[in-house]
Amino acid sequence: MTDLRVRRGDGETHTVLLLHGLGATSDVWDGVAAALGDRAWVAPDLPGHGGSAPLPEYTFAAVADAIADLVDPAGTVVVGHSFGGVVGLHLASRPGVRAVVGLGIKVAWTSDELARAAALAAREPARFGTRAEAVARHLRVAGLDGVADPDGPAAVAGVVEEDGRWRPALDPRAFRVGEPGVAALLAAAPVPVVLARGEHDALVSSEQLLALAPNAVDLRGLGHNAHVEDPAAVAALIAPYR
Repeated sequence: MTDLRVRRGDGETHTVLLLHGLGATSDVWDGVAAALGDRAWVAPDLPGHGGSAPLPEYTFAAVADAIADLVDPAGTVVVGHSFGGVVGLHLASRPGVRAVVGLGIKVAWTSDELARAAALAAREPARFGTRAEAVARHLRVAGLDGVADPDGPAAVAGVVEEDGRWRPALDPRAFRVGEPGVAALLAAAPVPVVLARGEHDALVSSEQLLALAPNAVDLRGLGHNAHVEDPAAVAALIAPYR
């Protein structure tokens, strides 16, 4: 396991492993963790994000391998958002995983979109004179602008200071993970998988999810970061897997 910032909460039932999206940190799960009641939970900053060390090379499988030791073999439900949802699908066959919930996974990619992601991966991190400027960039990249409090933990944990200047903590090379291959991951999953999206998520449509999973769920009134907007609605997706 790589050097990770990991946050945990004790509980009396099987563990929920919470995996954030690209550019975010584990702090985006605070509301969901509070809504889990008596369930134990663990939430890492994924490699190259927040307080976790980068990887030499980023693939979804490599990120999954880096956090695999966080799966409790006694029983774990994996919940991942967007990028983290694909990582969660890569963990589906690990011993102890009971189910996977994928929230807001972008399942359809064009060649232009993949090319833009590769271009972002080649850029040097932007650096700013103030933390506030770096926070603003972090929230924009993570899709949290207007959703997360700029002074809250999910914002502050996403930036670092280097030589008197500030930058988003995200390693831009993580954009190079490529097309996720969700259909093949679903076909290979040996445990129940639920795909969900916010009703207003512009990155993935209800039709796209239903084509892959007839049990796909739309969360009414919510957007791409549904777990931040309405933590209880996302926690309810986990409730059947106790």
